[in-house]
Amino acid sequence: MMDKRLLALVPDAMRHVLATVAWQWVGLAGNVALVWVIARVLSALVAGGAVPSFALALLAAGIVARVVSTRLVAHESFAASRDVKRALRRRIYEKLLRLGPDYDQAVPTAEIVQLSVEGCEQLETYFGQYLPQLFYSVLAPVTLFFAVAPVSLPAAIVLLVCVPLIPAVIVLVQKVAKRILGAYWDQYAELGDSFLENLQGLTTLKIYQADAARHEAMNREAERFRVVTMKVLSMQLNSIIVMDIVALGGAVAGIAVALAATASGAVDLFGCLFIILVSADFFLPMRQLGSFFHVAMNGIAASEKIFRLLALPEPDPRPLCIDAGDHFALRDVRFGYEEGREVLHGVSLDVPSVGLTAIVGESGSGKSTVAALLAGRRDGYEGSVLLGGKQVRDIDRTELARYVTVVGLGAHLFAGTVRENLLMAAPGATDDELWDALGFARLAGFLRTQDGLDTRLEQNGENWSGGQRQRLALARAVCADSPVYVFDEATSNIDAESEEAVMGAVRELARDRAVVVISHRLANVVCAQRIYVLDHGDVAGAGTHEELLRGCGAYRALWSAQAELESLTKGQPARDAEEADDEQE
Repeated sequence: MMDKRLLALVPDAMRHVLATVAWQWVGLAGNVALVWVIARVLSALVAGGAVPSFALALLAAGIVARVVSTRLVAHESFAASRDVKRALRRRIYEKLLRLGPDYDQAVPTAEIVQLSVEGCEQLETYFGQYLPQLFYSVLAPVTLFFAVAPVSLPAAIVLLVCVPLIPAVIVLVQKVAKRILGAYWDQYAELGDSFLENLQGLTTLKIYQADAARHEAMNREAERFRVVTMKVLSMQLNSIIVMDIVALGGAVAGIAVALAATASGAVDLFGCLFIILVSADFFLPMRQLGSFFHVAMNGIAASEKIFRLLALPEPDPRPLCIDAGDHFALRDVRFGYEEGREVLHGVSLDVPSVGLTAIVGESGSGKSTVAALLAGRRDGYEGSVLLGGKQVRDIDRTELARYVTVVGLGAHLFAGTVRENLLMAAPGATDDELWDALGFARLAGFLRTQDGLDTRLEQNGENWSGGQRQRLALARAVCADSPVYVFDEATSNIDAESEEAVMGAVRELARDRAVVVISHRLANVVCAQRIYVLDHGDVAGAGTHEELLRGCGAYRALWSAQAELESLTKGQPARDAEEADDEQE
């Protein structure tokens, strides 16, 4: 059972596979030498004859061959396994990079993790043990046939003929195993997806007391996985029993022929002992192959999912580059995440190369979708998303990532130090430059009371407050020094002090580069040069804060609602939009 696609995927591993087979053959030759010496010594003792003078040297050579080959087989097998894991994980990672940030639209993250870990581990065994054993299982019986044939040709023929019965059993098992293992991996991936989703949403489940229902659902999925796992184990155990019967039966048949030949005088005592001792070696390699077969089938099932991942259609090459000073423009853009459910209905807007542009609207109006389009994270739109007059979908992804930096509410922070997190955006930055970015984000003062740039963060900064995490995300974005920044609800769910710190830094950035702020809180965008109001996927209005209060009912309603809410929070009487506008003027 060989998959040419796998061999083509990791061609370097075959060198180690063939080296493993070669050293296994050396070990077999050493074992034959040991058996020859033992049989010769025993027959000499029984017959009272002399032991050949070279027997001791042959014994030493056989022992050395076995020891050296065993060690080198383990080394080459490890090397093949190492190369396979590195190559496959690199291919998966590079594929995800080519798919882009929206890869999870095609394949769940949990499944990718499973394939990168468990799937690659299964294929490690496939290359490190199964493939070498497959070649060796063919080579070993042929070698032993030529060793036994001079002693007793009938016994050698019987032993060699019985060997193919084991692969015949394997072929029969394979037909059942392929279907069962396919179901196993499907259920395994489904259980992993469900577990990851429930783990990530555990806090939400506890808040709404929905954890018990999800727990029951997980139990049902786990039970289905247990059932299919038991089917796999049952298949493995039954096939092992059958292969043991075939292997032992073949050895017994060969020994019986040797005993009959000895009784008739056709074979002497040495020949009988040699055949008895070596007969098991005819079947051990193939029997060992049978034990690796189930792991190999599991690896093949995992490889099918890996191949499906690697075969996912990739975005077309994007040869166009960006010139400094280019600005964004959306023209009659229509977009939907699902067919028949449009999110944006002909949106048009402009983002100048310098200054603050705001996009506001109620939840679900399409604000974050516009941010994703600007960053090139969503394709499949109609109309034009232009940067410097070029379609964003035609621009090189790497160039676009350098040109546009997105800071969202869920900006991820990695476990490690502050320095390590900042250097992701600017690997060559000096400590002084990192401190400048922290100062810009109003975070330097806090870190000077800690361990400075060596202050530790837990995974996603869980040991920091929400406001501190968001300021660090802002500092990292500043280190990237990109011409365009998109802040997508970057001040949501943080304290007032941190919100003011972040917005102060955002306003400073807008002095010499393009900044797009997407915010539910209108007070943060009052100073924007241009505000676009989205209402259910349409641009309901565009202009300055004052212009929108006068001429856009949707914006005025949002402003009035927020002003009333904030006045109630502060214990002050509510003011309508006109009064707030008059006060500002």
